[in-house]
Amino acid sequence: MRPFLSASLAALACMLVQPVSAQLEDKPVPMDKAPFHIPVFQNDYIFLLNVNIPPGRNTGYHIHYADSVSVNLTPASQTNQNFGSNEVSKPGTGGDGEPGRATFTDVTKNGQRTHKATNVGPTPFHNISFIFKKPGPAGNTVSDRSGVKGYTQIMDNARLRAWRVALKPGEATGEITQNAPGLRVYVHGGVMAEAVPESADRGMAPYEGDYIWQDAGQTRTIKNTGTTLVEFVEFELK
Repeated sequence: MRPFLSASLAALACMLVQPVSAQLEDKPVPMDKAPFHIPVFQNDYIFLLNVNIPPGRNTGYHIHYADSVSVNLTPASQTNQNFGSNEVSKPGTGGDGEPGRATFTDVTKNGQRTHKATNVGPTPFHNISFIFKKPGPAGNTVSDRSGVKGYTQIMDNARLRAWRVALKPGEATGEITQNAPGLRVYVHGGVMAEAVPESADRGMAPYEGDYIWQDAGQTRTIKNTGTTLVEFVEFELK
């Protein structure tokens, strides 16, 4: 009798645990605590996340609770589902297959968003994302790089301004002076040299997904000294 009773109690315990476990898995968490969203850097301005979702895995429901930016690094196919909705987006919508695509999520204007992303393709979904710590601009004046060789402006809003740089071997940018602090994210790494007035050139060999935080005030040019394309996105924070 006792073995039967023990087995019955064990079976009942499993039945009770499973719904609780499922509820915990579906409970939304902040974006910086979501599965496959790994915090790798922070300062007074941002939380930086390395987002790398393997094929067949998902992020769980997570909350975009503050203004944020993401830079895609690898082609991928994923679906999205908003919390509380049965509707799932078609794979590949939203530009998730375009390396170098930068996206701004405007929580200040549009409110918080809670969703789950699932990688349904054969390759990892990889991006670098950063979340603003402050609820509004810090009051910085960003630089104007219009007309400067190599810089293509891709974003300008209340929180930041951004440019894409893509240099073939031997190509170089014009000279800029960075007015506000910000971030550089490498989409395609390689070998390059950064030239700063009255200093020796500084060689760099970044990889895809590497990043550099840059303080305000630096004047520089960039040259591709390698044999492959170098591409990165630079942000200045307002």
